[in-house]
Amino acid sequence: MAEGKGTKVKLVAENRKARHDYFLEETYECGMVLTGTEIKSIRAGKVQFKDAYISIYQGEAWIKGMHISPYKQGNIFNVDETRDRKLLMHKYEIQKLSMSIKTDGYTLIPTKMYLKDGRAKLEIALAKGKNLYDKREDSKLRDARREMEKALKFHG
Repeated sequence: MAEGKGTKVKLVAENRKARHDYFLEETYECGMVLTGTEIKSIRAGKVQFKDAYISIYQGEAWIKGMHISPYKQGNIFNVDETRDRKLLMHKYEIQKLSMSIKTDGYTLIPTKMYLKDGRAKLEIALAKGKNLYDKREDSKLRDARREMEKALKFHG
């Protein structure tokens, strides 16, 4: 999500649970094939990708399980809320991700959705699942960091 000159970025949705459940290795930015009513719902912030994941099928990346609420004024133009949506990425990126998923036990998950210059972009991450003891270790580190900051604030 690098911001260049004149680039407007508005965060629409974020998958906070992703950092808790997975080790995030690499992130990629991709576009999506959407209908008109879907982009209007996204601009209104009506997106949820709690159970969403990305699969690669016949050389194309697809997001499955992402919920975009129907647009209120969309009537007949609304589509299924959880339909599979095609992701727009370079072919070499898709091939690289496909090889990583097949060999190393990784998965692809969405981490953020944002509007960049009026276009909906999705940040996806190559992720490896955490075990329960990894999650406990992370919470211990987070609590220790919080305690240190509290002590520094109190004494400083």
